[in-house]
Amino acid sequence: VQLVESGGGEVQAGGSLKLSCVVSGFTGDGYAIGWFRVAPGREREGISGISLADGDTFYSNSVKGRFTISKDNAKNADYLQMNSLEPEETGVYYCAHDAEGVVEPDECGYDYWGQGRQVTVST
Repeated sequence: VQLVESGGGEVQAGGSLKLSCVVSGFTGDGYAIGWFRVAPGREREGISGISLADGDTFYSNSVKGRFTISKDNAKNADYLQMNSLEPEETGVYYCAHDAEGVVEPDECGYDYWGQGRQVTVST
């Protein structure tokens, strides 16, 4: 299983960015994708996730109302639209694959990870 991320980059505070994650090497759509971020000096945080099977989602309290996760089963892809970004959200963002299809913020359930994308929010 391989996860390839794209998107991210640099934006000013209050701006928007979008991340994409394409999964290959896994048959069917009975899995979930989670998004995590690691900010400087902080632990990895699970911020969002979606089930490719039924569209079930979760958002952490820190991003709820500003971030939107979506999926495209035909492309084995999911997307994280990030709006109203704040400087403290600067960090590396990762997508991860959960073969059981469980949508959760706990990283222990995820078995494959993308390479990470840098997101920088300037003041």
